[in-house]
Amino acid sequence: MAAPSESPRPQPAPAGEWPGVSIVMPVLNEENHLRTAVAHVLAQEYPGRLELLMAMGPSTDRTNDVAAEIVRSDERVRCIDNPAGTTGAGLNLGLREALYDVIVRVDGHAMLPTDYVRVAVETLSRTGADNVGGVMAAEGVTDFQRAVATAMTSRLGVGQARFHVGGHEGPVETVYLGVFRRSALERVGGYDETFLRAQDWELNHRIRSTGGTVWFTPALHVSYRPRSTVRALGRQYRDYGRWRRVVMTRHRGTANLRYLAPPLAVVAVAAGTVAGVAGFRPGFLAPLGYAAGVVGGSLVSGRGLPWRSRAWLPVVFATMHGSWGVGFLLSPRALRTMLAGGDAPAQTGPR
Repeated sequence: MAAPSESPRPQPAPAGEWPGVSIVMPVLNEENHLRTAVAHVLAQEYPGRLELLMAMGPSTDRTNDVAAEIVRSDERVRCIDNPAGTTGAGLNLGLREALYDVIVRVDGHAMLPTDYVRVAVETLSRTGADNVGGVMAAEGVTDFQRAVATAMTSRLGVGQARFHVGGHEGPVETVYLGVFRRSALERVGGYDETFLRAQDWELNHRIRSTGGTVWFTPALHVSYRPRSTVRALGRQYRDYGRWRRVVMTRHRGTANLRYLAPPLAVVAVAAGTVAGVAGFRPGFLAPLGYAAGVVGGSLVSGRGLPWRSRAWLPVVFATMHGSWGVGFLLSPRALRTMLAGGDAPAQTGPR
């Protein structure tokens, strides 16, 4: 299905006003969420000019029909074709087509609060940062999703990352989504399209490596709907672990305990179980200890949740930890070799 045709390009804002903002949204199979995501973008209470660029991948549902209706209804919205369908490619295409010097990265199922762009632009100006972002506010609807949302905002589930658990304002390694100075994205060549996951962390690493600052502020919140099944959650965290190892291979010295804890836990639980079954009974202390920690952590983290969600929490924590750890340990050697150091393909983003 072909992507919807473009609407006319908006004109630049006069000098001295709030800077114009280009919001770039990669879109693929978002029929059920696109209208809501776009409505939140267009409801921004921002004094400057704003455009929305939807980078349309080859969707197999009615996403393109929905996008065509949106384009016809608001002149601030344009569509660009993203035949690769990947997030990095869509963001780079949007950057090339963007009219303005502030670039907002948003997903086709994210829900921005009405003050998001204004607060982000104020923070860019106040801090001099190259990229600012805030809290990935996971919000569940079903009992399972509520459990996932709780795990994704707890230190037991995701470690100390401020964009997950909150915290004080200041420089960080990475943020959720991001509001960028266009000059910073062009300085580092945009997103590396060879990364199908972890592309935000990898991009922010290059921004920081070239002297830029990535800034977290708790004043920014973006609502996020977690995965709705154990299987989908497992795939998501398996891919996170797999691509985290690729990032570590490409960028030596970026490993830390937060990223290594899940694979270490998987190895310890597996080795302890094998040893116990083989007759070394103390080996069972590893899986039993992990299980006790997860159950105890669930009791603490799940305070205030409905009992059905609390019952899901140990399963959710174990799925997140185990899937990340297995993905990290089994990250394909060919993928890591291809993307490592001098063997990596040239970046295809803007220069």
